[in-house]
Amino acid sequence: MNDEFRLAVEELAAEYNRQAAQLREAYGKFSEMTATAESDDRMVTVTVGPRGQVRNIEFDPRVYRRLSPSELSRAIMEQIGAATGEVAERTKELMQPFMPKDLPFEDLYGEGASFESFLPQPVKLPSPDRDAHG
Repeated sequence: MNDEFRLAVEELAAEYNRQAAQLREAYGKFSEMTATAESDDRMVTVTVGPRGQVRNIEFDPRVYRRLSPSELSRAIMEQIGAATGEVAERTKELMQPFMPKDLPFEDLYGEGASFESFLPQPVKLPSPDRDAHG
């Protein structure tokens, strides 16, 4: 491999590794992401994790005197929806720098897509000794 070509490959590999490191950093932020939503009357507070999984539900002690079971259920579901929507929006913002132009986030990361499956592995260049023999 001539030096000019090797240098070009090394530069490409370095850029790839830089972008992969940035993506891993974004994934670290994503995996720690939570969102909390609180009802307007402050009776129900819900916290969800990065994939919308419910992590915590808190009730104001007066909730049982103020809301019927169906109202409480609706309030819980509304706050789960609000918190999950916030996580989804923050995920889009976090991933936007890595998205191809003109490709909607939902097209690449649709329902059921695994975020981890998009993380690249670092590039390892062969040693110069191996190139001379191969």
